[in-house]
Amino acid sequence: MAADDPIRPRPTDNAFLGPLKGGSPEPTYGGVLSFMRRRLTRQLEGVDVVVWGVPFDCATSNRPGARFGCQAIRRASAIFDGDPQFPSGLDPFATLTVVDYGDCSFDYGKIAEVPRLIETQAREILDEGCHLVTLGGDHSVTLPLLRAHVAVHGPLALVQFDAHQDTWEDDGTKISHGSFVTRAVAEGLIDPARSIQVGIRTVAPDDFGIEIIDAYEVQALGPKGVAELVRDRVGGAPAYLTFDIDALDPAFAPGTGTPVAGGLSSADALAALWAIRSLDWRGMDVVEVAPPYDHADMTAIAASAVAQHYMQILAEKAGG
Repeated sequence: MAADDPIRPRPTDNAFLGPLKGGSPEPTYGGVLSFMRRRLTRQLEGVDVVVWGVPFDCATSNRPGARFGCQAIRRASAIFDGDPQFPSGLDPFATLTVVDYGDCSFDYGKIAEVPRLIETQAREILDEGCHLVTLGGDHSVTLPLLRAHVAVHGPLALVQFDAHQDTWEDDGTKISHGSFVTRAVAEGLIDPARSIQVGIRTVAPDDFGIEIIDAYEVQALGPKGVAELVRDRVGGAPAYLTFDIDALDPAFAPGTGTPVAGGLSSADALAALWAIRSLDWRGMDVVEVAPPYDHADMTAIAASAVAQHYMQILAEKAGG
């Protein structure tokens, strides 16, 4: 068949062969997986947004498995590419040049080195002027990510969707998904007076002055009410979004390491996220997807939708 044959299909594997801009025509169930079929590359010249994975879950306090979260989120995200995205109606990739940078490199046998490697590699991406979207991994990865972002942007307001406050005691040496906020406050990475946690339904030793909208309040307020409180709290401060998938009720996200009943629905969480799109976002992560406990990719689908909504937010801000 001739190369210019009109019935010859376009090549698959957009992750390798497709253009940097625009969607991909390949079927959802075929081709090499990358986040929303973006080009797999570490060449960052002219790139607006980098999607990056951190497949680390050695800091979990309950069920492990989030090391497989990056792969699962990428797999679930394939269904989005090639179409205008809801709710914006935009093709984010008509406006933004987005690449999938692959995953963080570390030696699984040298756990103590992992936070430094996450920070160093994230900083290399940020220093190229790219906006970083990170797929976890457990929630401990957010601390070195914050360090890297703060080195570039200065202290940040933290917007955290989560079932847990993650403010447990920390002596400054622990690697734990339950104390990253404690360390972030101690190190001056986040401004507690501008930070807020959404969906909390556990009790921790301290709140460090961070505002909490607990899960029952979320139900009473609805997405618009939650968004109003978040916008009021953060104001015009530069902000970082960290979305622990266990903010969702286990009915919507069973595949996570520390599930807690009584959480948000996927619809309410996504609506709230979209309603705070005007904030001055400087980076984000979505973490704690543990595929071994998932069913029909429910959790991975929800996490990929969180990242997809954030991508639309960036596209809208860029004038898409």
